[in-house]
Amino acid sequence: MLNVSTNDEVMREFGLRLRGYRLRQNRIQGEIARLAGVTPATVVNAEAGKNVRLESIVRILRALGQLEALNDFLPEPTVSPIQLLALHGKVRQRARKRSP
Repeated sequence: MLNVSTNDEVMREFGLRLRGYRLRQNRIQGEIARLAGVTPATVVNAEAGKNVRLESIVRILRALGQLEALNDFLPEPTVSPIQLLALHGKVRQRARKRSP
């Protein structure tokens, strides 16, 4: 379970986990960069928890064989049966502005 309070801490933890996957596979950062089609600096920055584009993260996860981790990261949203009844079987397509 992620037990952090700031965005920087979340990013640092994310980077540590990426690094852990890479080290368990006994691969160097340059090899992952080549497989992912990113620069070695991008891999270094991702592992350091620095600002890296989402596309680069996806490429690195793919190179590590961990793309399915995105399902854990951001699972498909579900609609509860009660919400579905309230929506008369329709799935919400947009949010409504809340009145003050």
